[in-house]
Amino acid sequence: MELALTPGQDADITQAEPLLENIDPDAFLADRAYDADRLIDRLTERGITSVIPPKRNRTTRRKTDFALYRERNLIERFFNKLKQFRAIATRYDTLKSTFLAAVQFASIIILLK
Repeated sequence: MELALTPGQDADITQAEPLLENIDPDAFLADRAYDADRLIDRLTERGITSVIPPKRNRTTRRKTDFALYRERNLIERFFNKLKQFRAIATRYDTLKSTFLAAVQFASIIILLK
């Protein structure tokens, strides 16, 4: 698992490729916001199955394994549990390193339950 913090105004897709450099997953599950040719081509190069539904305005539709895509709810539920920690939801910490440590600590608590 990899974690990275971004400024609130940055799109999440900007961190997808840097995070993938450090891990070697079998599949990449994401929502439509990650439907970019550059990212999908990079995933294909590395032999990673992309499970990203195509955007509605795409002219060429790509096949998506929706049975595997349903597993994405585990990620969404994890973030929901993470936001139950008040310090995480409101981000009291001003330093990026302190907040990242709090997120990692809360993640460990969730995973140990």
